[in-house]
Amino acid sequence: MLIEVLIFAVSLVALIKGSDWFIESAERIGLSLGIPSFIIGVTIVAFGTSLPELATSIVSVLEGQSDIVIGNVVGSNITNILLVIGTVALFAKRVPLRANIMDVDIPMLLFSAIFLFFALHDNRLSLLESFLFIAALVIFLIHSLSSAGEEKIEKSKIHFKDILLFIIGGVFVYLGAKYTIESLIQMATALDIGAELIAVSLVALGTSLPEVVVSLAAVKRGQTDIAIGNVLGSNIFNTYAVMAISSFFGTLGLPESITAFNLPFMVGVTFIFAFLCISKQISRWEGGMLILFYFYFLGNLINQV
Repeated sequence: MLIEVLIFAVSLVALIKGSDWFIESAERIGLSLGIPSFIIGVTIVAFGTSLPELATSIVSVLEGQSDIVIGNVVGSNITNILLVIGTVALFAKRVPLRANIMDVDIPMLLFSAIFLFFALHDNRLSLLESFLFIAALVIFLIHSLSSAGEEKIEKSKIHFKDILLFIIGGVFVYLGAKYTIESLIQMATALDIGAELIAVSLVALGTSLPEVVVSLAAVKRGQTDIAIGNVLGSNIFNTYAVMAISSFFGTLGLPESITAFNLPFMVGVTFIFAFLCISKQISRWEGGMLILFYFYFLGNLINQV
């Protein structure tokens, strides 16, 4: 059991670090090709923050443990809102929302949560629903790109180091995802609990660490709107891309332990987040409230074991 825990920890670190290298090198390669930084942000970076969730979900389907996918997506979305936004608000004291996100971005986030809830009401994700998820993701990207405006492009010089890190990062993501899932399955078997419960807690927490780091770094630079945008984009990508793409590799299992409480809870915290954004700022006490909700969520998971 100790060996499996060590493998889980090491592979999760490799997954997160590999994702970091992959994203950073992809950004620099994109700039060297003359791709606008905004487009890189809403495509490579936004997709990259969900890369750990996507990688672990695809591997879990290939390993015959598709129950992990929904736990990973729902758990990550809950963790992003409650833990990431809550932590940012506590450190920043107050998170002003300079961007006008209430017009389109927040409605898109709410729609993604509601769409997922109703798509899974029959405990299955059909092929049609998967394609509708992809279509919704494309609409989100088109909106992001259309709101970019004109941007002057300054090409940077490409370095061999960037190409090398891009390749190594991709390998780390693959191997990290593979051994994270394999060790998770072994731990779940040894503890006689559902793998999806580990996915919705430990894996979701681990794969949300990049969002925590990026958001706190943005707070230090005084760019709190980036922290909010990071969570918005990551949750939308998790819901649409991770669920839909994973379903193309096999039928997804939808355990009742996830759909009965965790999925409705995810929808609920998404509405709470939207409500907090109405005032165009998130205060420290509101951040503390989100953290308390996260501990309640963890407590409920313990009761499910």
